[in-house]
Formats: sequence, structure tokens, C-alpha cells
Amino acid sequence: MPQETDRKMMEILRILADRDEVLGAKTIAEELKKKGYDLGERAVRYHMRILDEKGFTERIGYAGRQITNKGHKELDKGLIYDQVDFIFSKFEDMIHQTTLNPSDGTGKVIVNTSSFKYEKDIIDLLKSVFERGVAVSNYVKFHNTPVEGEELKFDTVCGTTIDGMLLGKGIPVIPKYGGIVKVNDYVPTRFTELISYKKTSMTPLEAFTDKNMTSVLKVIENGNGTIPANFRLIPKSARASAASLFKDLEKIGIHGLLKMGKEGESVLGIPVDDNMVGIAVTGGISPLCAAKEAGYDVNIKLAENNVEFKGMENFVDSTSILKITGPEKADKVKFLLSKTWNLIYQVDFDVETHAGNVITNVSYIRKQDLDDAMDIFEEVMKVGPKFCTSKYFATVPGNEKDKVGIATVCSLTIDGILTKHGVSTTPQYGGILETNSKQPRFIELTAYNGSSLDPHEIYIAKNMTSVNEAIKGGGRVLASLREIPYVSRQDAVEVLEEVQDAGFSILKIGKPSELVYNAKVERYHVGIVAPGGLNPIAALKEHGMDVEPKAVETMMKVSDMEEF
Repeated sequence: MPQETDRKMMEILRILADRDEVLGAKTIAEELKKKGYDLGERAVRYHMRILDEKGFTERIGYAGRQITNKGHKELDKGLIYDQVDFIFSKFEDMIHQTTLNPSDGTGKVIVNTSSFKYEKDIIDLLKSVFERGVAVSNYVKFHNTPVEGEELKFDTVCGTTIDGMLLGKGIPVIPKYGGIVKVNDYVPTRFTELISYKKTSMTPLEAFTDKNMTSVLKVIENGNGTIPANFRLIPKSARASAASLFKDLEKIGIHGLLKMGKEGESVLGIPVDDNMVGIAVTGGISPLCAAKEAGYDVNIKLAENNVEFKGMENFVDSTSILKITGPEKADKVKFLLSKTWNLIYQVDFDVETHAGNVITNVSYIRKQDLDDAMDIFEEVMKVGPKFCTSKYFATVPGNEKDKVGIATVCSLTIDGILTKHGVSTTPQYGGILETNSKQPRFIELTAYNGSSLDPHEIYIAKNMTSVNEAIKGGGRVLASLREIPYVSRQDAVEVLEEVQDAGFSILKIGKPSELVYNAKVERYHVGIVAPGGLNPIAALKEHGMDVEPKAVETMMKVSDMEEF
């Protein structure tokens, strides 16, 4: 089957990328077998010839093949349905390969690999973060000798190492979330944002590496700010063993524990079931986030490899400035879908009269930019209406004196309309849709379930869109995927025809169990793709405007909105 062939070829590309060397068919066949693909050398050569023809690999004499830059790019965005499943399995693989002995420091740990142009100032900044203990460990590894102005590759211990250590002690561990923790007066208080490790094409902490999403520098300067962190669950019966393990790890230079709760106790705002214990650990990329906050160009790759801990060096001596978190007082983390379902219920837009309430995003810009923003808005709305959820918009009071808000219709309004017509719908993913080919395809997907914020806010913050290019021929736009039971497809088609007549856009209605723009849909279900309501806002950001995007904010009557 073509789909299975594609999956095998993507796995070959992954093997070549992970090994970063020239490999022959025999070696690739052996690696594939470890991953559950029983391909002989002849079959591997067949797939490799196809990859060569596509320009994803190149033959190096008789030694074998190596991946090309084009192959790396394809690996980053190809077969998104496979990538969504792959991210969590990659973490599981790394956890399984963690062999660190907490008694003598021998064995492997998981590392994040970052790269940047070497300057003394950035090294000094990194040391200042490590010295204050805002990291998983102060042990690091340099891939090459630092030379002023040249790229330096730099390994830091990843927080997922903790999961590997727990598992190594026979403790069942469930990695749950990566996110951002707020720190007040040096005390970690609560997670402010979360993304589930499952069902995302982007590692959770990677989503929060933009310089505007963390404030590690403020934490080390005055004890108030935000830091990346991750969260996992263990059984209550293993709590004492876990506590003992953390003490042993401290002795060899592995730390970063923010809080280990008691049975059923919320941990930094995350609810925990009875009979379970929650554990929050500092993100191993915290020092690199600080460097990004300071304006340095840093490329961060999370959970990139397993390396021998003995091969790492003590970067600086450290003492943690973070204090122990006491009893939970903060509000619990609010997950996006809980808010979304309540808003979906309130949608009462009438597809015949074009009146009623819709869900809106409200984003903020400077008042002085409003006229220019409206010009860009008009171009996006008129030239690329199919990439806008709806023709309706409104300007509203700003969240600050010098700001003005722009309300756009959220694509989750579509779910509300379908529900009101008796079609059961489930919002599944927010994503990035690449449009510069005959067949558009999702190149990023993040599930709504398990996230505290709309994925589209992250994509805009990380400058991952090119809406202005998309409306002129080919680029990357925000889009969302929802699923309906296949038995209700015909009813949905009839409703959505009226929805489009009312000024809304629907990009595609799939067939039962069909891949929709490369996104997997559950069996006996149908996928429906709509453009993101924040696409005009993303276009403003692409033009260099200072934009604060806020998705799934409130309800508005269409009669209170304007239309282009």
C-alpha cells in the first residue's frame, strides 16, 4: 500500500538522520527490524532508489546513502499523521535507553542538543542560569571546541532523564505534559500553560521556546517569572522509592525537582487522581531559553539523543535559588477543551437568517497600527477568503490604554453550528496547513485535548505561518481539524453548504476514515478542515506588527460585527 510504503521510507530517513552518517542497506535493514519493519536488503535498496530520485538521499560511492538537506526538511514536515504518533514513541524510546546508575554516575542520560554562534557573553549568561540551579543538571557536553563566531553544539541533560531513572527503578511512570511554570518570589506556584506529550507533532516544551513565552532571566534576577517544566505521574505506592531516587540523583548532579505531590494532591495546579502522585521537574532547556530571551539566536532540539553521563563535564557549581512549593493554593490549570465545549454550546448562529452568536478570537495591536492593520486585513479577506473562517470581524476596546482589539470568528463556531443541527462533532487538532502544492498538507498538528491554549497562538508566536504568501499562491496557514461520525456525513455536507453560503469557509470534508490533508482520522469517522480564524492576525505579525493573539476568547453577536 502506498501509505505503508511512505511510512517505511520516512523511517529510513529517520534512521539516516539519527545516525548522521553514511549507511548501507544491511545496516538500515537491521535498524528497521528493531522498529518492527521486516525488510530485506533488496527491499531497502528499492526504497532507497525512490528516496534518491526524490532528492531526499544521495549515494556515496559503495558505502551507502546519506540524508540530504531536502531529506531533513521532508522529515520535519512529511507524513504528519506519523509524526504525531512518533513524538511520544521517541520519548518512550529515549526513556527505555536511559541507563544512568545513581550510585556511581555511569550509564546514559537523555540530552537536548542546542546550537548557537559562540560568544563569551552567551557562555557567561548560560553559566549564570546553571549557577542558580534552574536546570536539570549543571553537567553539559560540547560537541566541538568553542571558536569565536563559529557554531557551537551544546548538550544539556533533558528532564525526561528523570522518567528513565524512575522506570529503571521499576517505577511505572506516565509522562503527561510539558509546559510553563510561574515563579513568585523564587517559589514555583503553578503551571500557566500545558501541552500533552501525546498527539502533537511538536515536542511540548519546544512549543514554549519562543523568547516571549518564558522569562527565565527574570527568575534568576528577582525570583519572579516563568520557566519551562514537565510533569509526570507515578503510583502512590512508589512515592517513597521515588523520593529516595531523587536524593541519590542530587549526589551525582541531577536535580531540578520542583515538586512531588502526595497521593491525589494537585501539583502546581494540575489535578492528580487518587492513588497517583504527580511530579514536576524543571525543563533541561531553561538556560537556553534564557539565552533566547536575551536575543541570541539559539536552535534547540529536545530529547535529541542518549549520551554517557561520564562523558559530560561539570559546567559550573550550582545552588538552586528555587524554594520548595508548599500546599496548593493556586487555581487549577484550565484546559482548552473545557472552555471550548461551553462556548460551542452557546453558538446559535442561524444559517438562514445569518444572525446569532459565534465564538470569537480577540487579538490586540497598538492603536497607532490600526489603519495599516485594516489594510492588511482587507487584502487577506478579499484575496484569500478561503483562508479566513468568516467574512465577519469587529474592533473592540483594548486590554491596555494604547491597544485596540480585533475580533475574528473562531473556526470552532463550525462545531457549534453542526452540533445545533444534530451532528456530533469533536475538535481534534489545530495545525499548520502547507498550501504550495497541488495537494495541501498539514505539516504541524497539536491536539486540543490536553492543551491549555489554542495551538494557533503558539504557531503565530513562533513565526510558523506565511499567510501573505498563501493568498498569492502558496504558503502556510492556520487550520483546524474536527471529526464527525461517518453516518452523519451527508447531514453535515448539507449544513456546511448553507454555512458557506452564510460567509464561512470550509476547506475540505473528507470521506470515512480518509486521511484529510495528511492528517489521520479515527476509523468510522470523517474529518472536516476549516481555516483558522487567526489567519488575518498571523498576516499582521508577518508584516512586523506587535500582535498579541488570543484564540477562543468569547461570544459575539454577528449583528455587532462588520464584514468585508
